[in-house]
Amino acid sequence: MNIKKHLTWIIPVAIVVIIIMWAAGGYNGMVALDEGVQNKWADVETQYQRRADLIPNLVSTVKGYAAHESETLESVVKARSEATSVKVDPENITPEKLAEYQKAQSGVSQALGRLMVVVEKYPDLKANQNFLELQSQLEGTENRINTARRDFNEAAKGYNTTIRRFPKNILAGMFGFEKKAYFEAEQGAEKAPKVEF
Repeated sequence: MNIKKHLTWIIPVAIVVIIIMWAAGGYNGMVALDEGVQNKWADVETQYQRRADLIPNLVSTVKGYAAHESETLESVVKARSEATSVKVDPENITPEKLAEYQKAQSGVSQALGRLMVVVEKYPDLKANQNFLELQSQLEGTENRINTARRDFNEAAKGYNTTIRRFPKNILAGMFGFEKKAYFEAEQGAEKAPKVEF
């Protein structure tokens, strides 16, 4: 009789303890994934900042050889300024903010592309050791940016998958875990560039 009496309260208490432990584990897992996404976002920002830091040196080097290309040089500086002014809160990465950030960074890429076209007109500049080193660093940074963006998307995918799966989606809703945005291909990236000879 005594055992039966104890079981009537032990079983509900055990069930509550199991549910609490499951919820705590699920919550802590989602927090760890969210922190992982924020860490990968910091890596993305670091690589874009690295590129932004290289631009003044690159512009300065080109300016010495191609001073009359001031419009192109100014567009690079302006694009850099616009890109560094766009900030994204890593705890609230919305598709809209990420698109705004990506658009600003795309402006830098386009301006740098125009600058590299200008450089083709100046053989002495293309042979300048300082320019070659900066160009190499810039190319390496572009590769690092692509890697950081891919790693961010992978971290966001893991996080998003976890918070959308049942039953963790219930916990995610209760504790305010929201879906993270992804970096997406830029508009027009699906079209092959036109090559003319």
